[in-house]
Amino acid sequence: MRAKTFWILAGIALLTVGACSPKTGKIIAEEKEEPKKPTPSVLDERLSPCAKFTDAPSREDAETNYVLYRDFLKANDWDQAYDYWKKVFAVAPAADGLRNTIFADGVRFYEHFMRQTTDSLQKEEYIDRIFAIYDGIDSCYHDGGYAPGRKAFDLYYAYPHRATKKETYELFKTAIAKDTNVLRDFIINPFTALLTEMHETEQIGTPEAEKYEKLIRASLAKGLANCKGTECERWKIIQEYVPVRLEYFETVKDFYDCNYYKAKYYSEFEANPDDCDVLRNVYSYLRWAGCDDDDPQLVALIKKGNESCVERERGPASLAYECLRNANYRCAIDGFTKAAAETNDPVQKAEFLLTAGKVYYAHLKDFSRARQLFLQAADARSNWGQPYLWIGRLYASSGPLCGPGRGWDSQIVVWPAIDKWNQAKRVDPSVSAEANRFITQYEQYMPDRSEIFSRLLKEGDSFTVGCWIQERTTVRAAKQ
Repeated sequence: MRAKTFWILAGIALLTVGACSPKTGKIIAEEKEEPKKPTPSVLDERLSPCAKFTDAPSREDAETNYVLYRDFLKANDWDQAYDYWKKVFAVAPAADGLRNTIFADGVRFYEHFMRQTTDSLQKEEYIDRIFAIYDGIDSCYHDGGYAPGRKAFDLYYAYPHRATKKETYELFKTAIAKDTNVLRDFIINPFTALLTEMHETEQIGTPEAEKYEKLIRASLAKGLANCKGTECERWKIIQEYVPVRLEYFETVKDFYDCNYYKAKYYSEFEANPDDCDVLRNVYSYLRWAGCDDDDPQLVALIKKGNESCVERERGPASLAYECLRNANYRCAIDGFTKAAAETNDPVQKAEFLLTAGKVYYAHLKDFSRARQLFLQAADARSNWGQPYLWIGRLYASSGPLCGPGRGWDSQIVVWPAIDKWNQAKRVDPSVSAEANRFITQYEQYMPDRSEIFSRLLKEGDSFTVGCWIQERTTVRAAKQ
């Protein structure tokens, strides 16, 4: 990881920093609230050791320049604001010693200037200055893991070229350790994403993943329980993102126990007791989890399956269903694809391929391979809308995989999803009601008109959604 330090205070060795708000739709760190005026004894303990207004050669000039630069900032006069900010930062970076506004504003300046230039070297210099401000936090505020957490946050979202993902992951761990294993809200989403990726690429082992997965869930539960006012919206964003990303660990044998799967999936069977696909999936989850044979919920699934969902297929399909029931997912996929290859009946072929795709989707969380099999099912039976309904569901559920859970990157996945649901209706009117239900459900999650306009786009434009989807679609605004 690039570790160059750019010190911007001549003659001052210590820098301090505060929280700034990067221009992203992610969970970000907020500036600290204005503290209540403490008693003198408490005040002395809380004051930053860095230079304050009271330490400046002229306190009156320092405070006047502070007011001036803040006023210019409010008026969006960045250049004049910066000139006055430099004067304040040179003599009293810690302001009154209780708040970090001057340091937060320094990061704001450099982020702003970075957006105004196309010079790559100049951009790197601004990044150096931002990271130099972060480097002073421990010396001036001793604010636990805030500084490494902010660095890791910026490396993940804004400057990924500055570090490998493993280096950024390790920096998040440093922040967590400094905070005595407490997760600040702004690091939870990116750290969760990196945790799953580090495990999937075998850069960390399961014991480490289990440790941090528990910490993430505990932090989320605590944040939701204790949040107040506007901060609850931040925790709601995390709640929409984290559980979906952590579903990756459902593909890891013995990562979660039987109770986890029963709590999460058994209600699906209760809501749809006559749907054999649902029954098979829920039964398979409980088998995968190692639930005991005499577990009451497993017994209920077996009883209902024997009454209503006994398969009559022979050969590879029969073996595939057996593999699925026993949570041997690779075996099940092989069996269904082999059965599809051996039949000349287009309806059966399509159904086997669709079922194999569902296994990839529901149990292995492999969206790309699921889509491949759904498309093969659509080719086998050209007038069948179900494959397109499922591809739409793949796309619509990809928000946390392709973005932070909210914001542009997570919202635009709805566009190709709606394309697929509309395609399902065109080829198969019998699925229109189901397709319309999905469209109505997800239309509200598309970007709004102001966000589209800010990106120099307009409704009806052609647009390519990236991530794993990689499809050309049409720009649409959320229903108002």
